[in-house]
Amino acid sequence: MPIMENSRVVCLGAAFAGLAVAGGAFGAHFLKPILDSAMLAVFETAVRYQMYHALALCIVPSIDKQHRNPSMALVGWLFTAGIVLFSGSLYVLSLTGIRWVGALTPFGGVAFIAGWVVLAWTVARRRHEPNAYKEPSASR
Repeated sequence: MPIMENSRVVCLGAAFAGLAVAGGAFGAHFLKPILDSAMLAVFETAVRYQMYHALALCIVPSIDKQHRNPSMALVGWLFTAGIVLFSGSLYVLSLTGIRWVGALTPFGGVAFIAGWVVLAWTVARRRHEPNAYKEPSASR
């Protein structure tokens, strides 16, 4: 992963996952009595998608090690952008009621979808290459 170093991607994924757990606890314990059920559901959707993609960020480096493809960095960036735009806009919407910020949510969704498409394309393309899964020979 030339643009996003693998260890940084895992750290970023772990940080996003930890924040998702904290957000989920915050929503369940503090926001439940404050937000109406519709806005609480919006908040919970943000937490859920953040966690899914945080975990995905944590496994992207493992896939990168197997496939050695620069497009894996793009996957990391797309998942990160998706978390910020999709989950971030839903957090702002549910906590502040500012409706126009919901216009950003679809851009985050597109980033998520694009990340999954690039990931699938990268793995599928590598799978069809001759000698794709042979271990490199040790040079002495």
